[in-house]
Amino acid sequence: MIYPSIDKLLNVVDSKYELVHIAARRSKQIAKEGYLQMPESDYKCKKNIGRALEEVAEGLIEVKKREE
Repeated sequence: MIYPSIDKLLNVVDSKYELVHIAARRSKQIAKEGYLQMPESDYKCKKNIGRALEEVAEGLIEVKKREE
């Protein structure tokens, strides 16, 4: 099974496209700076993109809702 699930992630972020954008930016930031928001042993994923998605699922990345 893929972790975190898309259903859990879409409760935090409104669209799949926005989720991809957020995860990609955070993944690049992790690669460049090496800063993780949780202890490395707490992550289930080894790759930066998976770690970025885990941070979104845990609510560590603030997603601002667009007002219409």
